[in-house]
Amino acid sequence: MVSLAGPSGFLSPYLHTAKFLLSRQVKAVVPAAVSSGHAAVKQRGSSGDSALFSGHFGVRYAHTDIRIPDFSDYRRHEVMDPKKSAQDSSETRRAFSYLVTASTAVVGVYAAKTVVTQFVSSMSASADVLALSKIEIKLSDIPEGKNMTFKWRGKPLFVRHRTEKEITTEASVDLSELRDPQHDKDRVLNPSWVIVIGVCTHLGCVPIANAGDYGGYYCPCHGSHYDASGRIRKGPAPLNLEVPYYEFPDENTVIVG
Repeated sequence: MVSLAGPSGFLSPYLHTAKFLLSRQVKAVVPAAVSSGHAAVKQRGSSGDSALFSGHFGVRYAHTDIRIPDFSDYRRHEVMDPKKSAQDSSETRRAFSYLVTASTAVVGVYAAKTVVTQFVSSMSASADVLALSKIEIKLSDIPEGKNMTFKWRGKPLFVRHRTEKEITTEASVDLSELRDPQHDKDRVLNPSWVIVIGVCTHLGCVPIANAGDYGGYYCPCHGSHYDASGRIRKGPAPLNLEVPYYEFPDENTVIVG
């Protein structure tokens, strides 16, 4: 038995609603007997009075027009039979799940590798830039004792054909006298040819070839003197002229870069 008591002014709207609902006809899912009658509402007095709500509930009611959805189309065939245990087909279903996971991982790794490769390739030098990164020079065009200037990667490139006297002189220099000690044989692949970048190591000026106190290169901007091996001998420059990477494919050709 359920009882509810309270002032009529406070619970009056709710008690009227309960009375209306209980007075409607509903269909019983499971018939059952009511012990002592149906619900009753007793209300007395006006403001300040109390209302009593009591009733015996022995019948269970439910909506019977709701259709239960069928998920058979989304279930695997192995677990459709309710009389069979799902553990009997667990190995097959687990193997299928592993296969799908592995396939997805392989596709994802391949896609990531493709994206990274394309991104890195987009930052690499283009074909025209790579073509300018190397320069091929014909050595037969440079007479002995002369220096020729070429443009390589936006910088002047000095290629000097040395005489036997210059080779002997530079090879006999005492390294203790040099500001940036470096032997002549460490700066050349072929003693007859000196290849250096024509940029002064002081402030980036372009030296003059076959000039200066040592007959090599001279920077008139601040008075730096280099010998015929490109080594700094006098002036404010701190380092020797830079020697780029180069190779001789044959005795009459040199490729720089």
